[in-house]
Order: sequence, then C-alpha cells, then structure tokens
Amino acid sequence: MKQGIGSNFDDFLADEGMLATAEAVAIKRVLAFQIKETMEQNNITKTQMAKKMKTSRTAIDRLLDPLNTSITLATIENAVVAMGKRLNIQVI
Repeated sequence: MKQGIGSNFDDFLADEGMLATAEAVAIKRVLAFQIKETMEQNNITKTQMAKKMKTSRTAIDRLLDPLNTSITLATIENAVVAMGKRLNIQVI
C-alpha cells in the first residue's frame, strides 16, 4: 500500500488554524440534523418548538442552521429537553 506524502487532513487544518472551526461546523451540522429529524419524527413544527422552548421561531431557525455555530449549549439543552430527550456530550 502506498503511503501518502505529508500529514493527514486534521494536521493540515490544525497547522492552518482552522481545525477548531471545522470541527465546530461538523458538530453543529450533526446536532441540527438530529434535532430536525426528531422534530419531524414527533410532528413538531418550528412554531411549536419555539413555544416549548419559550423562544422565537427565528431562534429555532438559527438552531437548525447547520452553519450557525454560535448557538449556546444552554439553547441546545433547552431544545433537547423540549423534545423529551437528553443531551449526552462526550470528550474523546
């Protein structure tokens, strides 16, 4: 098997100072997808979700935007609880 030249992609991103941002976007995409899927499975509209979370529909749009990484952990936790789920965060 032929070995590649240079480092792996994570090393490249780290060297360029982009690793944390890339990982944050990846994590947010997964979270947004999971929240949206759960809402769809439970027939929860954005308006209903906003009412459950005591927030605006605009805030729900930001929560579900896969590229918006400025969402707080408290907002994510509030969304998960509103859907009757639990948030599990793990550092590996």
